[in-house]
Amino acid sequence: MPPTASHTPTVLLAEDDRAIRNALERALTLEGYRVTAVADGVEALAQAHRSRPDVLVLDVMMPGIDGLQVCRVLRAEGDRTPVLMLTALVETADRIAGLDAGADDYVVKPFDVEEVFARLRALLRRAAPASGTAPGSASAPAPGTVEPSARGAAPETTGTHGRSGTPGRTGASNGRPGASAAGRFVEAAGLRMDPRARRAWRGRRELELTRTEFELLELLIRNAGIVLDHSTIYDRIWGYDFGPGSKNLAVYVGYLRRKLDEPGAPQLIHTVRGVGYVLRED
Repeated sequence: MPPTASHTPTVLLAEDDRAIRNALERALTLEGYRVTAVADGVEALAQAHRSRPDVLVLDVMMPGIDGLQVCRVLRAEGDRTPVLMLTALVETADRIAGLDAGADDYVVKPFDVEEVFARLRALLRRAAPASGTAPGSASAPAPGTVEPSARGAAPETTGTHGRSGTPGRTGASNGRPGASAAGRFVEAAGLRMDPRARRAWRGRRELELTRTEFELLELLIRNAGIVLDHSTIYDRIWGYDFGPGSKNLAVYVGYLRRKLDEPGAPQLIHTVRGVGYVLRED
């Protein structure tokens, strides 16, 4: 959780610029965080392995092992600790590279420290529901949902993937246009998700999604056929509306489309200009 009288979140800060590192360390400490600051990616990995922080703040461009490599290593190890990237690179391709490496959000230099605080609060709020709950536990609330969870208590069957399996298609939709859930699965527009196992498929093809991509897709599936405005999506996924000038959502939607779309198949995520996005199969 964000800093409170009873909880002090830990931040691992990796930044090779001493002035920025010292200034940000002081600011975060005054804001109520417990900060461990290191100067490069090697130290960041070593520290992350010694004592897992609540959130990481990584500079993209560091000597030796850079922030992207640190993030890739942690994600490959199964570490889902939220990661905020600091970057001087402003091109869309650079931002996509960070998201593809497994980062959850980014701040472009030069930045306002208040923006860093806001993004950290959002990341920690998103991670908070899983606190103290084993991954995949049924008691963990589904992240990023606008409406109440559609998961029922129907028995699971054995599916073609060798795990607790593919449900029948008789689950109640709870009023969501195009969306259905039987047992632990949520379905819409030819997509199927298992929120507890954090797995998703289009048809028979399993999708490889980052944490934020998964939560965004789950939000769209649970509200299939409903146009979700930018503010609603920002609030449910990031916990903070970054304003009309932010490209953060557009970057994630673009990347998610590339993973979903198939040659000859209909596009699933549609842009409603000036409003937001909707999941539907035209």
